[in-house]
Amino acid sequence: MFNYKISFHLQFIFAFCFLFTLFSYNGAIARESNSFIVPPQPPMNKENISDEISILEYRLVQEGLVDVQKLDPSIRVDLKYASAHNFMGRNVYGKLTRAYLRPTAASKLAKASTLLQERHPELRLLVVDAVRPRSVQHKMWEIVVDTPMQRYIANPYRGSMHNYGAAVDVTLYNVETGKSLDMGTPVDYFGPMAHPNLEHEFLQKGELTEEQIENRLILRNAMCDAGWIILPIEWWHFNAFPLDYIRQNYSIIE
Repeated sequence: MFNYKISFHLQFIFAFCFLFTLFSYNGAIARESNSFIVPPQPPMNKENISDEISILEYRLVQEGLVDVQKLDPSIRVDLKYASAHNFMGRNVYGKLTRAYLRPTAASKLAKASTLLQERHPELRLLVVDAVRPRSVQHKMWEIVVDTPMQRYIANPYRGSMHNYGAAVDVTLYNVETGKSLDMGTPVDYFGPMAHPNLEHEFLQKGELTEEQIENRLILRNAMCDAGWIILPIEWWHFNAFPLDYIRQNYSIIE
């Protein structure tokens, strides 16, 4: 019985996100929520950049991007590309350890965090990637081009939604256990078992468990209810707006 319940729930979430994409973006889309006012960013100039603030971070602030923890300090951040623990095996973010997004996207993430904690007080959003400069995208592309992993990395010449500061990779963290929730695959698992639209199939095969899919649904519900849009091939990736809207209204961070 639980399997059918999960299958129905997955179909409902996909339908909701599809309808949200069609009807939620007319005229003045992307307005800040009254509940999450983006605080003014502290002034920066090249003369007072400290060792803790990288040149990259200075550029992001100058572009108007927002540190998500300024809106909600309960959001946890552990950028996977700021260490060697990623598919590239190296740190490509240098000293950058904070997660930056466009202001409206940051507000949506804060809303998702609030919804998550209202429903599951012990859980927190854990951001593992946010804005990603296109210079980094080029490095990733060089590794995966002409391999089976290529479909999972956007061509830098067209740009990833991360390059616009309008996408986020996120999972869930339990503050009571001090561990991330089991989602069935790691973030950046390049394979079908990471695809949200194939979860029921892998459940039937016994390769994903009911608990793992339920954990994904907890994340997906909070993010979609806050206005984020799922990606069919990565359970951890969410876009703040439809792709065409992002490309028309934002510029790529180089």
